[in-house]
Amino acid sequence: MTDLGPVAWPPAPIGTGRLVLREPEARDRAAVIELFSSPEVGTYLGGPRPRDEFERAVPEVPERRPGRFIVDLDGAMIGQITLTRDTGHLRQAAGRAEFGYLFLPQAWGYGYAAEACAAALDWFAGALPGEPVVLATQTANVRSIRLAAKLGFIEAERFQAYGAEQWFGVWSPVTPSD
Repeated sequence: MTDLGPVAWPPAPIGTGRLVLREPEARDRAAVIELFSSPEVGTYLGGPRPRDEFERAVPEVPERRPGRFIVDLDGAMIGQITLTRDTGHLRQAAGRAEFGYLFLPQAWGYGYAAEACAAALDWFAGALPGEPVVLATQTANVRSIRLAAKLGFIEAERFQAYGAEQWFGVWSPVTPSD
């Protein structure tokens, strides 16, 4: 994540009951290509893109950058979570930490996304206490909205972008009262 201030990157791997959130490694390349070329994953991201495009573009070790976590189940990548700031693609997200998640279709329906995303948000709340996080997804992506609500994102608005209605939510970390 750009502009993390005093937060060191990468953090130590984050373990949950079943998963590990970690930096990308060479062993993740095939899964990264599968993730981004999956027709199911691409449904609400402008449609699938050709696999050969990713075969050429993804380096031997997938891009390591602040805010990118690989979600690992038993040594294999099943998804990724990203925290980015102000990519300029949405006015609503300008200057704020934006949350994103993508999981391979074979990992859907087991609670992995909720478990991994909750761990990433917990890490974020510890690293940058009190800072809210935003998320945007197509309103047609009912599963994503359901996950966002489960994680504590509150709908702030709906708007048109990328040829579809978008759902925009805000998550604020719980801060203990004095």
